[in-house]
Amino acid sequence: MLIPIILAGGSGTRLWPLSRELYPKQLMSFTPNGLTLLQQTVERLKSLPDVMPPVVLCNENHRFMVAEQLQETGTDATIILEPVARNTAPAVAVGALCARDLADGDPLLLVLPADHLITDTEAFSRGVGLGCELASSGHLITFGIVPTEAHTGYGYIKKGKSLDKTTNDDAAFLVERFEEKPDLSTAQRYCDSGEYLWNSGIFMFKASTYLSELDRLAPEILSAAQGAYDQKTDDLDFTRLGREQFSTSPSISIDYAVMEKTRSAAVIPLDCGWSDLGSWPALWDANDKDQDGNVTTGEILTADTRNCYLHSTQRLVAAVGLEDAVVIETADAVLVASRDRAQDVKAIVNKLRENGRDEAVLHRRVYRPWGSYENIDSADRYQVKRITVKPGASLSLQMHYHRAEHWIVVRGTAKITKGDQTLILTENQSTYIPLGETHRLENPGLIPLELIEVQSGGYLGEDDIVRFEDNYGRTSE
Repeated sequence: MLIPIILAGGSGTRLWPLSRELYPKQLMSFTPNGLTLLQQTVERLKSLPDVMPPVVLCNENHRFMVAEQLQETGTDATIILEPVARNTAPAVAVGALCARDLADGDPLLLVLPADHLITDTEAFSRGVGLGCELASSGHLITFGIVPTEAHTGYGYIKKGKSLDKTTNDDAAFLVERFEEKPDLSTAQRYCDSGEYLWNSGIFMFKASTYLSELDRLAPEILSAAQGAYDQKTDDLDFTRLGREQFSTSPSISIDYAVMEKTRSAAVIPLDCGWSDLGSWPALWDANDKDQDGNVTTGEILTADTRNCYLHSTQRLVAAVGLEDAVVIETADAVLVASRDRAQDVKAIVNKLRENGRDEAVLHRRVYRPWGSYENIDSADRYQVKRITVKPGASLSLQMHYHRAEHWIVVRGTAKITKGDQTLILTENQSTYIPLGETHRLENPGLIPLELIEVQSGGYLGEDDIVRFEDNYGRTSE
């Protein structure tokens, strides 16, 4: 029995300004099929035999988007919310404990990041099939990607003694050692030797094998994970871990905690069109290019421009005389970078955080379980938003201490609770919510409800919300 453990808790800051803390890359689509990276990860599993529904670990701030995207693929997953970020070793430990309960035994685990691209699903499935055989015998498997270039952004794995003497001597190896991200000359030497593979971050092992090795090599991680799992509670369709217990775990990757120390590590080479899509250059590599070597998305015009990654979400972007550049346009930020420096965008995100800028965390459009809102305009004492409510959804019953609100319906039908009144508004109708008035907005119709909200008051922050009732289990801001 195979249970996938999908790690979906990353923040994807290297793909800023598209990927942001509250809307990271695993929840976004970067390929023509329109599926997000999380959805592609789930769809990839459907080609595997004897596989159970996955266990997905994610940040609690992403829970409703994760659940909605899984529902769109028809996936009945167990979704576990990480109360704090503690890297992959404790996350996998919690996943192993959960999988053991789900299978009522000792299942094989396939650990997958949610934000990777794999274009050759058949090659991936063959590798997983071999991994099942080796993992069943007690090995901790890591999947190593056959290098296509001397890449300095990946860790490397040196192959040791071959493990497969029956079909293909190149199919599986003991791990001789792991190597950190190298400089260019070292990376070239690794590739030329044929002895090294890229470290993909994909693993396979029996639940008992991983938990016993974790207990031997990093018992404090297992103790924290077990304590957090023992204190778990159900919250709608989600499983919440014990925050205090999980917080005591060291923040460390599965590579450092277990794989680099265990004597049972093995590596299976994969040549499956893999990319971690960890940077804008990686996205340029992974996508189809026009006759000038450009990858373009959105409204783009070019003249004498070559080998660029150009992405527009809101406006026309015109590029003249550019070469090897990255230009990313969003509603509230524009990134311009040399393609060979685009991996350094994380430094910009750090500066945004240091300066308390919302652009590090939020887009102008913010997604909520009931729909979304988008900031249109703001100044001292007022703010204008476009609000979209999904059919059948409703906001919480709430009030604000510091602001009043004007609502104008522009599409659909709104059911509005205002104090002890209930109103039905349609297109071009409006209402006013005084400061301190209890209110709720619902969409009773079959099409999305769109309205314009004008807020006015001395403080307009999102934390000025007192919730009295909420369909999604959220508390007051």
